[in-house]
Amino acid sequence: MELPAGSGRQATLEEVAAELSRRLTSIFLRDGEGRRPCHGDDRLYRDDPHFRELLLFHEYFHGDDGSGIGASHQTGWTGLVAKLVQQSG
Repeated sequence: MELPAGSGRQATLEEVAAELSRRLTSIFLRDGEGRRPCHGDDRLYRDDPHFRELLLFHEYFHGDDGSGIGASHQTGWTGLVAKLVQQSG
């Protein structure tokens, strides 16, 4: 398969799966400033020690910044990310 689309670079399905996993988990992992994209600019989830480790699995996510949109208590496809985060360490 071509990965990313339009790049001309060919990848195996295993490489595609690994890249999709990396992209999905990156929404939930902290960046260098301690911010998780899934929480947007909400300082409560970035700064408060009682909420800092809480991950919300939203209905869907903003395509540009990764912030959660819609209901924040989803147990559908976003629940899969918990397994991916666990596997990535």
